[in-house]
Amino acid sequence: MRILMLSWEYPPRIVGGISRVVHGLAQKLGAQGCDVHVITCWDMGTRDFERDGNVSVHRLHSYDVTPNNFVDWVLHLNFAIVEHATKLINQTGKFDIIHAHDWLVAFAARVLKHSYTIPLVATIHATEHGRNWGIHNDTQRYINNVEWWLAFESWRLIVNSDYMKNEVMSIFKIPNDKINVIPNGVNLEKFRGYEKDMDFRRRFANDDEKIVFFVGRLVNEKGVHVLIDALPKVSQYYNNVKFVIAGKGPQLDHLKWKANSMGVAHKVYFTGYISDEDLLKLYKCVDIAVFPSLYEPFGIVALEGMVANVPVVVSDTGGLGEIVEHGVDGMKSYTGNANSLADSILEILHNPDKAERMKKKALEKVNSIYNWDKVTEKTLSVYKTILDESKHVEWGTPIMREEMGRLN
Repeated sequence: MRILMLSWEYPPRIVGGISRVVHGLAQKLGAQGCDVHVITCWDMGTRDFERDGNVSVHRLHSYDVTPNNFVDWVLHLNFAIVEHATKLINQTGKFDIIHAHDWLVAFAARVLKHSYTIPLVATIHATEHGRNWGIHNDTQRYINNVEWWLAFESWRLIVNSDYMKNEVMSIFKIPNDKINVIPNGVNLEKFRGYEKDMDFRRRFANDDEKIVFFVGRLVNEKGVHVLIDALPKVSQYYNNVKFVIAGKGPQLDHLKWKANSMGVAHKVYFTGYISDEDLLKLYKCVDIAVFPSLYEPFGIVALEGMVANVPVVVSDTGGLGEIVEHGVDGMKSYTGNANSLADSILEILHNPDKAERMKKKALEKVNSIYNWDKVTEKTLSVYKTILDESKHVEWGTPIMREEMGRLN
């Protein structure tokens, strides 16, 4: 099976969670014998084309025209994808499936679908409506409309949680039988070879301090401000604690100001950007991983915490709430509630035996449910269903068929 996968990010370009999902799925599909080509955006230090393990990766430069805004840049990327994919198909042959990831590649996916009569499947990783708790301006309305359009144009939709299925059905009025729920996977070997390095750990906290860790983009929806609000209560009942916040984003300066104004800046360490290598090492040094998101369609970071053998605390929202069973393989707190978040953190700090039991259960869960072999098997099943159905469908509009009839 030949698969053309379109995504605006692919490692080492990592903007959000899409990159890791596309990489994990593409690699496993390739390992199972599929001819997988990923077309994505070029990034500094990357090659225009490379064979990355089991996947052919095509990285595109934007046109030499400065876009007015992000939406214009996305359109430029889509034109570049169509141009490159057309050459690729003409040179190497038609693909069986086009798999588009989110609205940023919707235009290119639709053009290629209709130009070459290739079935289109799309994964909706998140929605503009969900990220912003509604649609409030023209840009958000435009993105929301493109998301609906991609959902309409797709033969099937894949979402990563029941929460996202309900959201897509509600916002875009997509029928239930068009949507497949397939969770994201996690690399079970991600932390192999990494152990706690005390010299490295001392860069972030004293030996007697417990590290409460967050990693992610510093945007409002990730709820880092709620974590900082929880710090006074946590430190009141467990003095030797340090909050380490890794990542960058538009809220970094505000969060630093917030910690300083609350008088807890000495208890918070902002790493800023952190390399993949340092992130892996840091995970093995922390005592709790906390993800207090206000909106989270899935929450692959929680799975990574589980694989790192770190007890996790998440907010009970979206896909995060589906991943963690409270008190069994992690702790859940009320979304946006700093007091509840503090209680969950303190429960782990004061009950190390319980923390060990939860870590063990969490590892069992990720191995049995969230491994890429099972995710890929389910995705291939969707592809095969689409291909079987497409054999019984007449492509093209009535006008096109009428014109072809006249020519014949």
